[in-house]
Amino acid sequence: MLRLQVPLPDRYTTASLHDNEARIRAAKDTLGDRLLILGHHYQRDEVIQFADSRGDSFNLARFAADNDRATEIVFCGVHFMAEAADILTGPHQQVYLPDLNAGCSMADMADTDSVDECWEALTDITDVSKVVPITYMNSSAALKAFVGRNGGAVCTSSNARAILEWALAKGSQVLFFPDQHLGRNTGYQMGFTETDMQVWNPRFELGGLDERAVKEATFLLWRGHCSVHQRFTTDHVAAARAEHPGVRVVVHPECSHEVVEVADEVGSTEYILRTVRDAPAGSTFAVGTEIHMVQRLAADNPDKTVFSLDPLICPCSTMFRIDAPHLAWCLEAIVDGHPVNRIVVDDDTAEWARAALRRMLEIT
Repeated sequence: MLRLQVPLPDRYTTASLHDNEARIRAAKDTLGDRLLILGHHYQRDEVIQFADSRGDSFNLARFAADNDRATEIVFCGVHFMAEAADILTGPHQQVYLPDLNAGCSMADMADTDSVDECWEALTDITDVSKVVPITYMNSSAALKAFVGRNGGAVCTSSNARAILEWALAKGSQVLFFPDQHLGRNTGYQMGFTETDMQVWNPRFELGGLDERAVKEATFLLWRGHCSVHQRFTTDHVAAARAEHPGVRVVVHPECSHEVVEVADEVGSTEYILRTVRDAPAGSTFAVGTEIHMVQRLAADNPDKTVFSLDPLICPCSTMFRIDAPHLAWCLEAIVDGHPVNRIVVDDDTAEWARAALRRMLEIT
């Protein structure tokens, strides 16, 4: 989804990195404890250096909620992350996204209209009370609210198995969106096979499936994916092993199942960080996730060899939109009393999205 980001004034776009960094530091000094800058692991170094907290999307949103002295929350991430922060923070806190065009292609692959149409189609052919909708954290506030209203929950890449086990104890079928790979990999981890799974393609009537296939599936997996993690292939794994004997291949569960099958370790961004950090000196890792995080892992662990599983490098193009000029512009606007790019989730959506998030926390 393309959001309307106004062009930056020339004083930011033509300034040197040094000048914009000076502006950011000055704004931070002026705002003091009122300001909290959150930086997702995939952010560029020129941005992450100013983060008061680094992490994944949900942990950063919770960090903001737990630090209620800060009234101005600047989320250096993407749109759904800033929405989650607005949902979880208090009414005295405002959340901003430095560039409104910093979205998530995966999150945009499941929109509310398509999910509503899917739900209506399921209602027509099956007992929808036995279908439990689960949305990945990488989704809009509206979809989190959808699962909240319909008895489902949110999941993260860390707790997906626990959430899906809860869902199947509650119902007989799961509608999982927007990332098919996380759903499939977790299903396999639980002991299910491909015969228990069907991919729902929202572009086609009944998801491109026949009625029997829909009714017999345990997992209806939305046809969505992460543009970064889908790049990794089994050929990349084979090449890494050939070039670096003894390498440990660690990948994110948003990768395809074929890649996950041949990797040594599979886990969330936090899991990958811990795995590399806790490994003995001299270890070698090929990491299947976003390149800025991989490069930072390499820099933070100089006693180990850490490189990207994809030699062509794979940045998250939407995360990449947040840069020093946008951050400087956003912060100076707050200082001047005319803040920009505030992210606001309406009360009804926020209420049901919180219900889905609370359900997740109760389960895990």
